[in-house]
Amino acid sequence: MHIAVCDDEIKIQEEIIAFIQKEFPLHKTSAFSDGQTFISFLKARAENQPDIVLLDIDMPGLSGMDVAAALTSEKVHTLIVFVTAHDELVYDSFKYHPFAFVRKKFLKEELRSVLADCEKEIEGRQQRFVFQNGTQMVNLAQSEILYFEGQANYLAIHTSSGEYKMRSTMTAVEEELKVRDFLRIHKGFLINLEHVRILKTEGLELDNGEVLPIGKSYSDAAKKAILRFMRR
Repeated sequence: MHIAVCDDEIKIQEEIIAFIQKEFPLHKTSAFSDGQTFISFLKARAENQPDIVLLDIDMPGLSGMDVAAALTSEKVHTLIVFVTAHDELVYDSFKYHPFAFVRKKFLKEELRSVLADCEKEIEGRQQRFVFQNGTQMVNLAQSEILYFEGQANYLAIHTSSGEYKMRSTMTAVEEELKVRDFLRIHKGFLINLEHVRILKTEGLELDNGEVLPIGKSYSDAAKKAILRFMRR
């Protein structure tokens, strides 16, 4: 696993790198002291992005939020963990869908558990979903799937690169994927929580801009589950 650290405070940067090398010695680390240098690094390594970035929110020039906005717009799958000394900035950063937060005053205590959670998330992203699409067998990374849509005797599988169909029931797929951050929000929709960008009063918006309804009978439980996922 490759962990990038982007922080203009060299002392904090070095402390984080030393901690990772001690507690997670098998992971590769890269250090950056400003947001622009990190963005340039990403562009030069389009096919080999870091798995995680520990990103200081308050930096001169490009702030951590600016960097997160760039990652979001480019649909980079690097997990964003904001590192901050300013707790009041945390709520402003929710729109960038960070995976977690680490407070600098509790750096070592919080970083250990957050990186362990990141490991679990990345392991989960490597899970596959195999199904029959007509005469073909399709093997997808579960992270590619945006949502399932019920269509008569079939399910449409909407992904970031296209649409597939499989003969199955929503209930069967929901049962198979319930421990993988997929959530039933409507009798006709099963979504991948990883791709939820905005939670609305009667629906939600995915990171590809699509808006899906939340069924009345699913509303309370679905909204609570979505909020838990967005805040974790």
